[in-house]
Amino acid sequence: MPHIVVAGKLHAAGLALLDQAAGVSYDYVPDADPSAYLKVLPRAEGLVLRTQPLSVADVAAAPHLQIVSRHGVGYDAVETAALAARGIQLAIVGDVNSRTVAEHAMMLLLAASRRLVKSAAALRAGDWAYRNAFEPQEIDGKTLLIIGYGRIGRRLAELADVFGMWVLAYDPFVPEGGFDGAKRVAVLADALPEADCVSLHMPKSNAPVLGAGELDLLPDHAVLVNTARGGLIDEAALLQRLQRGEIGAAGFDVLTEEPPGADHPFLGLQNAIVTPHSAGLTEECAARMARVSVQNVLDYFAGQLDPALCVNLVK
Repeated sequence: MPHIVVAGKLHAAGLALLDQAAGVSYDYVPDADPSAYLKVLPRAEGLVLRTQPLSVADVAAAPHLQIVSRHGVGYDAVETAALAARGIQLAIVGDVNSRTVAEHAMMLLLAASRRLVKSAAALRAGDWAYRNAFEPQEIDGKTLLIIGYGRIGRRLAELADVFGMWVLAYDPFVPEGGFDGAKRVAVLADALPEADCVSLHMPKSNAPVLGAGELDLLPDHAVLVNTARGGLIDEAALLQRLQRGEIGAAGFDVLTEEPPGADHPFLGLQNAIVTPHSAGLTEECAARMARVSVQNVLDYFAGQLDPALCVNLVK
């Protein structure tokens, strides 16, 4: 009888699968603190992992572990080498959240462009006259630069087209013929001065994709959105430019420091909107991710795990 550990808050749809599975036992640890599930790791043969990191020490603490299933598609906080050294399978949920995240990116793009935070704050303060500041911007007819043209980037391009935007896309890992719905950009720096709006959809990198130099190439009315990973933007440089009006507005679903402290400077800006890394956590998407992440573990023990969902295919 395989024993599964679920680390992190899981939608009821995933727990229902576990309850219905024959010959399976499980521990459910909804607490987001990684230390909360360490005491049950020694029993784990399968692990469903939300946002918690999985370190070398964590892997060593789970001598019976055979399969780790990420509740998502990113795994930058997982020590993949430690898993591979033990022959432990790592699986992801695949394309269950691209539409959800793209929808959130479009929401942030609209909210930042229309200065939603500032407008709502002015109204709450009794400043009805703010409406005559004429600060909000339309996105119809504007140029959107999408950095990272995978599933989410392509879906955002579809949404942007509906809103009448002209779409550019930069992704050095996509072949020239893979830019349906957008005009391919070969050199990022060449496109930044043209971009009214920028949305990031790349994996975590060792250095910011948009550092101070790249930010300086953007027009001062530009709107910047990040629903990908914290660290893709030099946040200190961006903060300065938002404060000085050298970049128009920004929308963040991810930050380098998560969760941010109450005194995080972006939270005090009226030309920035921040959401709590929740782009993929609609009710519908949370249910899909829960079901697939649990099903991956069940399929593994049944010998039916889809190889397309395996990050480090172990035979």
